[in-house]
Amino acid sequence: MSYFVPIAALLIALALSLIITRVATMALMLTGLSRESARFQARSAFTGVGFTTTEAESVTNHPVRRHIVMMLMLFGNIGIATVIASLMVTMIGFAGSEQDSMELAGELVTLASGLFLIWIAANSRWVERQMNRPIAYALARYTDLDVHDYVSLLELASGFTVSELKVDPEDWVTGRTLEELGLSKEGILVLGIRRSNGNYLGAPSGSSRVSAHDILVMYGPRYRIEELDTRCCGTEGDASHIMASQEYEEYLADVQLDETVKIEPSKS
Repeated sequence: MSYFVPIAALLIALALSLIITRVATMALMLTGLSRESARFQARSAFTGVGFTTTEAESVTNHPVRRHIVMMLMLFGNIGIATVIASLMVTMIGFAGSEQDSMELAGELVTLASGLFLIWIAANSRWVERQMNRPIAYALARYTDLDVHDYVSLLELASGFTVSELKVDPEDWVTGRTLEELGLSKEGILVLGIRRSNGNYLGAPSGSSRVSAHDILVMYGPRYRIEELDTRCCGTEGDASHIMASQEYEEYLADVQLDETVKIEPSKS
């Protein structure tokens, strides 16, 4: 009696499980999760392990990620049940079989070879890259998964914000380059500049000059961007810039001190 069918069913179920978790990993990455977090969450949901982590909370609080994980749980229950059933049938069949020992050895070799190849495919970065390309293309073309959780990514709930600032002719920033302004010293990053003619300059360099009627897209502490919007021009504005830079240096020093305090006990 040949047990090729249950062996094939087992290997196919494992291969499909690998493909499903790869698709889910890429889908989670499109929503803003890192590669490692997305892979971990996909495998956790598919296997039903359900680790409670900060990343898990970001998944359950995000509607698109939550839908992906729900589908993974469904496929995981079906797939794992199939694998277990196939494995039990195969092993029981081997135990009570009177088939030729050579034939039995051949089927065991087939099973072991298939499991080894699947294990290689699951851990191969080359295979992962080859699979990710068509998966990413298909997801980007046929789904609407590019929905990032920007509140979590940019820590917008912790006092930071992404905001627009309309530049008036009398503003402190008018007529200066980003390098001359030195807004990064205040903890403000200029993400883009929308010119008065409608052109958009993304990730501008330090040589980019701010002109009247431009709109600056900025990321930084909310209170600091609000202060910048009302900052006077001339020497008074320069003094406000120096004070803001000193405050940000103190903030960075406090953060670095907190990190040092957390690291030191672990060393001891």
